[in-house]
Amino acid sequence: MIHFDESIQIIENLEINSYKTKKLYLVDALGYVLAEDIVADHNSPEFPTSAMDGYAIIHEDMTLGTLKVGSINPAGSVLKDEVIGGTCIKTFTGSLMPKGADTLIPIENVEVDGDEINIKEEVPQGFSVREVGENYANGEQLIAKGTKLDFPQIGVMASLNIANVLVYEKPTVAILSTGTELLELGQEQTNDSQIRSSNNYILEAIVNKYDGIPMQLGCIKDDKATITKEISAALDKSDIVVTTGGVSVGDFDFVKDVIYELDCEVVFKGVRVKPGQHIMVARKGDKFIIGLPGFAYSSTVTALLYLVPLIEKLQQGTCSLRKVKATLKEAFIKRAKKAEFTACNVTLLHGEYYADFKDKKVGSSAILTNMLGNVALLVTPEDDKSKEIGDEVTVLLFG
Repeated sequence: MIHFDESIQIIENLEINSYKTKKLYLVDALGYVLAEDIVADHNSPEFPTSAMDGYAIIHEDMTLGTLKVGSINPAGSVLKDEVIGGTCIKTFTGSLMPKGADTLIPIENVEVDGDEINIKEEVPQGFSVREVGENYANGEQLIAKGTKLDFPQIGVMASLNIANVLVYEKPTVAILSTGTELLELGQEQTNDSQIRSSNNYILEAIVNKYDGIPMQLGCIKDDKATITKEISAALDKSDIVVTTGGVSVGDFDFVKDVIYELDCEVVFKGVRVKPGQHIMVARKGDKFIIGLPGFAYSSTVTALLYLVPLIEKLQQGTCSLRKVKATLKEAFIKRAKKAEFTACNVTLLHGEYYADFKDKKVGSSAILTNMLGNVALLVTPEDDKSKEIGDEVTVLLFG
């Protein structure tokens, strides 16, 4: 088994030969990763523009105290009048500044007397005038390729008149749970050895949450021929196939054998990590198979550690899982000479993170309820030791 850090480095270093891209209507691209640089093709604004409602003036005319109002300049209008000495033009927010004016004095700073204004409070030269290119300049790169599109990017692209944008396709993730003992939702239990499947549903939720497109294929029996047929078909229809169960060393753990027999390149098999040491990652071209353990907590943690980064890698994105420092409010006993990922509760108080283990059970890697609450994963490297109250630790947040 390889070191956990080595397994993560291998995932980070994987090269994708051909990324899938598509054009989407601007608003439909929300949540996708941009596949092209967005560069301004004009200045914004293109001409000096008013930033407030007021009067366009020649700055040096403020010393006159009183100015004659020559005309009105609504936003969107084409004004031919110019500001000449001793006059002003009433100008509104978003209007182009009239020729001859270099300053806008706000409505609040003047008193209107018929067709004249009396200046009550002066302003500096250039006040409330948006200069050419204030927002962005022609030729300026505004949004870099690889950016996940959110509402600010949508707005900026709309201002550039970009109706359709090139994005990376979200990878399709086929989900298979193996185990003769597994029951689907609503399926009747016929003997005491049967258990309700949760892995395929939590994996579907993880794929949805972290920008993949799930293809739910349900549960299949521990039968080698069936597993071979289902994984092969899933690989044809998806970018990533993720399985749970069948990667350990039992008599009915066929998934690992099937992966080898499908002529896949094994990226790695077995990692010194708790939970999930029998994790297996393989590839066939730019498609991947991830064999996760069968226990629910174990498969959930390993999906976060390995599946989520692969989903992001296939669309040139950035993984939203992040590590932060936290202070322990309870002691922690390290139980294995492996990298451990232990469910903990995390709170944020006055800008500092704190971790505790209230209501977290110690036991097998099947305790999925440990993932409930304000949960994160306490990260303890292979050579780390047990921790005391007040120690600084690393926790993995789920984004």
